[in-house]
Amino acid sequence: MFVIGLTGGIGCGKTAVTDCFSTLGVPIIDADIVAREVVLPGQPALEEIATKFGKNALETDGSLNRGWLREHIFSNPSAKTQLEAILHPRIRAEMRRQLDMMVAPYVIFSIPLLLETGQDKTVDRVLVVDCTPEVQISRVTQRDEASEEQTRAIIASQIDRNSRLAAADDVIDNSGQLSDLLPQVKALHQKYLKLSN
Repeated sequence: MFVIGLTGGIGCGKTAVTDCFSTLGVPIIDADIVAREVVLPGQPALEEIATKFGKNALETDGSLNRGWLREHIFSNPSAKTQLEAILHPRIRAEMRRQLDMMVAPYVIFSIPLLLETGQDKTVDRVLVVDCTPEVQISRVTQRDEASEEQTRAIIASQIDRNSRLAAADDVIDNSGQLSDLLPQVKALHQKYLKLSN
């Protein structure tokens, strides 16, 4: 199966791009969705997180306390490493399991930390969704009601834009309007159909 690894910085519009590919019938396996599934109540990952980080990691209903965990790992690099050791192998295994069930010319793996985690080595091509840092900041502060300072800190924690672009086989420029995306996606779709043969 031909696999495209799609990535981009926060606020660059990865979801908008995968939505465009999806309308063309391309299967999307999204690491963010899988990450939410592996920490649902009853899943081994959630039990391991509770054991490792204590009862603060859980809400009163037994679900993951995302807000507390986000704050905890953002200020504590070793906790972030511990959390990633619990989640990343499970997320990868579930994405591979889903891939094995697909029947299509090609599949898109949407992975925000594709390059940071070395998963670019496991895909056939790297597609980067890009926009200017100004557009990123504007989108994230509006969408997530985050401060500009918080947004800049998240951007700084990700691989830098130049390194991301240097690793790309293909780039979609999403600095403009939503209507500018579909022609770029359609052109890449035709390219990927040819490459997957």
